[in-house]
Amino acid sequence: MISSRARLFLALGALALAAVPASGDRFWMQFLGKAMIGGIFAMSLDLLVGFAGLVSLAHAAFFGLGAYLLAGLSNRYQLAQMALTLPICMAGAAAGALIIGWLSLRAAGVYFIMVTLAFTQMLYYFLNDAPWFGGSDGLYVALRPLSNPIAAYYAIWIALVAVFAFLLLLLRSPFGRVLIGIRGNEQRMRSLGFPTRQYLLAAFVLAGSLAGLAGYLDANLYGFVNPALFGWRESGLVLMTVLLGGKGTLHGPALGALLLALLQQQGERLTEHWTAIIGAVVIAVVLFLPRGVAGLLEARRA
Repeated sequence: MISSRARLFLALGALALAAVPASGDRFWMQFLGKAMIGGIFAMSLDLLVGFAGLVSLAHAAFFGLGAYLLAGLSNRYQLAQMALTLPICMAGAAAGALIIGWLSLRAAGVYFIMVTLAFTQMLYYFLNDAPWFGGSDGLYVALRPLSNPIAAYYAIWIALVAVFAFLLLLLRSPFGRVLIGIRGNEQRMRSLGFPTRQYLLAAFVLAGSLAGLAGYLDANLYGFVNPALFGWRESGLVLMTVLLGGKGTLHGPALGALLLALLQQQGERLTEHWTAIIGAVVIAVVLFLPRGVAGLLEARRA
């Protein structure tokens, strides 16, 4: 699945990220922390898009649920222990994914995409108009589980490595092989006796819980949540990240998240129309790198 060249590159990259706090530069810790969270978020969606063949626009909903649950537990119940809040937030995101996935998987193709988008928008407008959730202004996280910047950074780094390793093992398991088979030909897998809808729902819930993990880490990093986390733009952005990095590779979406963060940072310095730069890069990658940024690591394979 991953070439030796890519493995070496990823190992060196992980070690370089682990060494960043030694510089003492808080800007780069926060910047790269955000990029790594984006990597977790994108890898969780890649499980659906790249391996199960499900293009979902509901992923921002699970990211937002993880973030808002942390804010609620912190502000209302004064809970800040990571060992307690993290499982609750991931379970809440998984529960949301179970409901949305169970309803959405009754549709297929473009109808599935539109149904998932509709659920995300419903949650966005609900939280945007709910004053007890802070309305459009959002909420501050009163008690962050990891308030120390270095501790928060390493928690994100560990989560990124753990999620990558977990998904890699999962996709090599019989469950992962079935998902790949469903992506290739769902009718054939169904004729072989596999309950394809149950497999897809399980993948949807798992991806949702990992997106909730990313939202939890984001809320801890910034100490603030708002309804924009549920917006269609966020769902579209993470889907674009997967395509930019290379769907169906796991490491590609993580690289895509880092590239997208760098493009945004440098683009904002150059022009107020920095989104046009990102759009141009994405178009160029789609046209000339059909396997995404990850394809560059495989370019010289024998």
